[in-house]
Amino acid sequence: MNQHRSNQKDAYALILEAIDVGVYRPGDRLVESDLAERFGVSRTPIREALQRLETQSLLERDGRSLIVASLDHNQMAELYVVRRELEGLAARLAAQHATEEEIRVLQEMVKADDQLVDDPTELAKANRRFHEQIHLASHNRYLVQQLNLVHRTMALMATTSLAAKGRGKIAQSEHKGIVDAISRRDADAAADALKDHISIAFMTRLKQDAGDRSKG
Repeated sequence: MNQHRSNQKDAYALILEAIDVGVYRPGDRLVESDLAERFGVSRTPIREALQRLETQSLLERDGRSLIVASLDHNQMAELYVVRRELEGLAARLAAQHATEEEIRVLQEMVKADDQLVDDPTELAKANRRFHEQIHLASHNRYLVQQLNLVHRTMALMATTSLAAKGRGKIAQSEHKGIVDAISRRDADAAADALKDHISIAFMTRLKQDAGDRSKG
């Protein structure tokens, strides 16, 4: 890979990660020169990365500026419908195809993440790693690609459902149930457990949004 292509890929990954971890939030304006200085990358790969993110609908135009996109209620609902089905399929395939080592890693992840239930920010990061591990354990590259796109779009939500009171502990219990089903090689139970997990997360987010509107 030539240096230009490498810088372009790095710029894209750096901006995407910054959006994912909340450095840049929905509505924030992204300026080429600021990004180039922040990440130590020239402006050309930054410009190309911004164009790519706009094409993927992660950025949108506000006049002449590019801002981090936000999701309206319908977009969020549509995203959760797709996520629920794809995640359920990933769990089903993981129950069928995951290696014993992959299952042990999932079990260890759940155990370690129990220490983060009172830290929504860190638990959200751990949650992404947990779900990505299940995606990989499905051993289906095309499903992994689609789920990567879904999870990139999830970064456009300003808050995590794990910030809701008590949600972290409940989510961890749901994660245990998912991994237990995968470890038993029960594909139906694994798919159902993960789909239920996503449905509960969606309901939690809807309640959060309703609470925010009432405050406003």
